[in-house]
Amino acid sequence: MENNSELLRQCWFLAGPTAGGKTATALALAVVLDAEIVSMDSMAVYRGMDIGTAKPTVEERSRVPHHLIDVVDPHEEFSVSDYVCQATRIAGDIAGRGRIPLFVGGTGLYLRSMLRGVFEGPDADWDLRRRLEHQARENGNDWLLEELRAIDAPTAARLHPNDVRRVIRAIEVYNVTGQPLSSQQDHEPLPKDEQPAAVFWLHPPRAWLHERVNRRVDIMMDQGLLAETRRLLAIDPPPGRTARQALGYRELIEHLEEGVRLDAAVTQIKTGTRQFAKRQHTWFRNLEECQSVLIAGTESPGALAKTLLRIASASGR
Repeated sequence: MENNSELLRQCWFLAGPTAGGKTATALALAVVLDAEIVSMDSMAVYRGMDIGTAKPTVEERSRVPHHLIDVVDPHEEFSVSDYVCQATRIAGDIAGRGRIPLFVGGTGLYLRSMLRGVFEGPDADWDLRRRLEHQARENGNDWLLEELRAIDAPTAARLHPNDVRRVIRAIEVYNVTGQPLSSQQDHEPLPKDEQPAAVFWLHPPRAWLHERVNRRVDIMMDQGLLAETRRLLAIDPPPGRTARQALGYRELIEHLEEGVRLDAAVTQIKTGTRQFAKRQHTWFRNLEECQSVLIAGTESPGALAKTLLRIASASGR
């Protein structure tokens, strides 16, 4: 599945690590551009997962229209193909109304798939999936990831052992097609003259970002992340595997269901989020279409928006 390059050139993209200031900058930029924001966050699609995903507030969404937030319930799956299909349709509608689609978020796979297309893959092999799920329960998630590493090391390197669904899907693709998922997803960039000109990622200092991550987790806990997690576990049907593995929720579920101490769970959320931010850096740095914008962390959202506009203007945007 490939995107329309003409539509892509009408879009702006703002990526960056979690807690890096994307939301505030995007709001300021959207006002200047007369844009509507299209979320590029794989967990913000889930209803009821508000605090842990740091969704824009109701007030922020009232200032600028937002799309692809609260799309499915936590028990449902939402694939990359689902995202690209819906995001493309929404972007076309926004552009058709004379406004600019502004994609904002930290999910590198969503960004790459929008820029380069997505491999839809073969149909599910349910017998294989059930067998692998059973073996993962018997042998552990690390064992399952090692099974993937033996046949597709690049995909294994970017997946977390607890992301069992995607690990199994990668093994399934290899078994069904005889080719590793990484080689089939390795879409080349569009020719330079067909690429969108405004693809940026905010690149903050590591120490500043780590402090922001730690403070954000503390604020989320104060806002009621534990109570939100309890509510998720109480719904029927319960959250699916993908929703349960979301950062912040996974650790608190282990506290609630397995007796992990709350302080240890919060510490792990902070550690896991910092590690996630490092992986996000790798995603954005490796996308040649994506331009790094170094920030000090002291700039106002309005100043950052002006910087992005200046860079885009210098590139002929």
